[in-house]
Amino acid sequence: MSAIRQDAWSDEDDLILAEVTLRHIREGSTQLSAFEEVGEKIGRTAAACGFRWNSFVRKRYEAAIQIAKAQRQKRNQHKRSHSIANVSGVVATLDTAEFGAIRGDAFSEESISIDAVIRFLRQWKGSYQEMVRQLRMLEKELNDKQLEMDRLVEENDRLSKQVNEVETDYRVVNDDYKALIQIMDRARKLAFLVEEEDEGKPRFKMDANGNLERIE
Repeated sequence: MSAIRQDAWSDEDDLILAEVTLRHIREGSTQLSAFEEVGEKIGRTAAACGFRWNSFVRKRYEAAIQIAKAQRQKRNQHKRSHSIANVSGVVATLDTAEFGAIRGDAFSEESISIDAVIRFLRQWKGSYQEMVRQLRMLEKELNDKQLEMDRLVEENDRLSKQVNEVETDYRVVNDDYKALIQIMDRARKLAFLVEEEDEGKPRFKMDANGNLERIE
């Protein structure tokens, strides 16, 4: 999907995230791969899927995670047993000439056996180097994931701080507004009382002889 969603997570989104992530755990894959797969399915970034998993969904599937890890361990043990069996079969079925079938020459027999072992070790050296390469890739993915998580946590803290500041400013402005309304109400009542007092007071004027006359 090309569009990146920004809407709230639905129960269906959480279920897809849980199912895919648990499957990757069982199969021995990385969570980053799971988040990328989920992102493709529901139109979100892998980082958003990872943040949702770690902050909310994972807490609801702790038991399922432990079961998936146990299944992964059992799967790995089966693979190791199968690999050992294959190695044993390869060693047992190597050409007899490579393991010293030539009789009467102990030196040649030993040399041929060593050559077979060397070839075998070289083959496993290649496998080991491939595993090391994959391990480094996983470590890099994990490091990138951790950096992304740190960035998201920092961003979340910053946004939470901004929200708290806005809420504080709103309360201050609201309190000031209420105080202003109260002041205006008091001023209006005071002005009304002053007008009533002015109307109740007697009024006088001076006549031509300099005497004061009351005006009704």
